[in-house]
Amino acid sequence: MVTVPIKSCIRTLSTTSRMDKSFAKWYRSLWQPKAHDEPPYDHIVQLGDPVLRVPANAIPEKELQSAEVQYLARHLTKVMRAYRCVGLAAPQLGLSLRAFVMEFKDELRDQYTKADYKLREMEPLPLTILLNPELKVLNYEKVIHTEACESVRGYRADVPRYREILLQGFDATGNRQELRLSGWNARIAQHEMDHLNGIVYTDIMNRKSLTCTCWQAVNAKSGRIQLSFASK
Repeated sequence: MVTVPIKSCIRTLSTTSRMDKSFAKWYRSLWQPKAHDEPPYDHIVQLGDPVLRVPANAIPEKELQSAEVQYLARHLTKVMRAYRCVGLAAPQLGLSLRAFVMEFKDELRDQYTKADYKLREMEPLPLTILLNPELKVLNYEKVIHTEACESVRGYRADVPRYREILLQGFDATGNRQELRLSGWNARIAQHEMDHLNGIVYTDIMNRKSLTCTCWQAVNAKSGRIQLSFASK
């Protein structure tokens, strides 16, 4: 997920019956040289890539404490920070696995007015790694705010999300964790959970609110704009 300041303009890892074998094969590939066009990518895939449209596979329980899963968590964190976004799910790196990371740094406060920061119910969120997460809605009231996504780069839209949720899952070392989130951080979590279920925010957005984030620059430069899909 990408934050939208008010001031700023492996593919599927086999079926369940073959999961362990496919997962082990993927593990081995992490320690071998790989082509640039093979996941896990160092770039974020874009809407149209089939990996974004299928429910991700659960990580086998016996692998949750493995060094390979810790590698995956580190790689997700590295790419998330390189793109300066606040959340990233494994399918966005081409891996159909139920894992995502989140982080909302206090320094992002400067990108918003005090009123908007309060309106969006924002607060710092330390680096959080979720493996095989499950989400429970605690408050069914929906709040609408603008969202963007690095897998739909160059656009943003208004999206309704539940105000408060409970996350349960495992951390990068395989230990169980439970996290109660509200406001903006609950929005980040719901956005990433959607990625694990083959859902993109464009599926649930207010369609008339979809906006090109650089439409003003397109006009100012007579359409001579290049949109990069690499990290900033």
